Amino acid sequence: MTLYTDSIFLTNETEGFKQCRDTRWEISTTVLLCTAGFIDVFYRGEMLRIGKDDIFIRVPNATKLGPFEMSPDFRFMQISIPITLFENLMYGNMRVEPNWWAKQEYLKLHPVFHLSAKSIEFCEVYFHLLTLQLQDKQSEYRKQILMLIARGATMELLNYMDKAVSFDDIMHRTSVNSSDYTFRAFTQLLREFPHEREVQWYAKKLDITPKYLSEICKERSGKSASEWIADITVAELKHYLRETTLPIREVAKAMEFPNASFFCQYTKKHTGMTPNHFRKTKEA
Repeated sequence: MTLYTDSIFLTNETEGFKQCRDTRWEISTTVLLCTAGFIDVFYRGEMLRIGKDDIFIRVPNATKLGPFEMSPDFRFMQISIPITLFENLMYGNMRVEPNWWAKQEYLKLHPVFHLSAKSIEFCEVYFHLLTLQLQDKQSEYRKQILMLIARGATMELLNYMDKAVSFDDIMHRTSVNSSDYTFRAFTQLLREFPHEREVQWYAKKLDITPKYLSEICKERSGKSASEWIADITVAELKHYLRETTLPIREVAKAMEFPNASFFCQYTKKHTGMTPNHFRKTKEA
């Protein structure tokens, strides 16, 4: 079975796995759970074996999958999400997940986990829910529901990683002078003060220049500090416009814009649409 929309790709068959590799999904965020047999796949310069009850997670900006070989009895469940949508999920989780960047960095180096029976059961439930929703093509809210299920599944994986790895220890072992630490401090400030929209404000908090902060962000994530701030803001305004019925002036007030007019200009600049137009469209 292979099912997909523009926002999610789901498969449990070999042909679906191959199809995913041959399309734009090749650079997507991918979660693969092996339920029987094994697959050997070349990844980040080495051959990885993903065996029964192992889960493989490829996060944004990680290496593409290389050559692979499956055992005759290999069985699996795979979910892939475009990088941009995965980032939107993480922006939402960022409000409750202080170590989310450290976890993504950890997964680049340690992409395979062996799951407990309980965690496997959770994965199977989420896979089933996504399958049902993808098959229901008449649902007016299918895309929103798919993203809610995907967000729940992402948080469940983050919860499992909390139990498996001490990320506080990892962060404490990092030099306070390193660019990695500075970047994490920046994302922590974004989490705590999402309505501050000037690079200068964050740079002052970190006691560095705005130019240096942007250089660090670009080095660590491929995006400048201003792009990070804009992405966080746009993700939040999309939430308000999609998931609430608040008047535009109330949304502007909740997001601490100086006035509704400025909020409308900002939305137009970053989405290409006015808030009211964006709210009426189906594209998230």
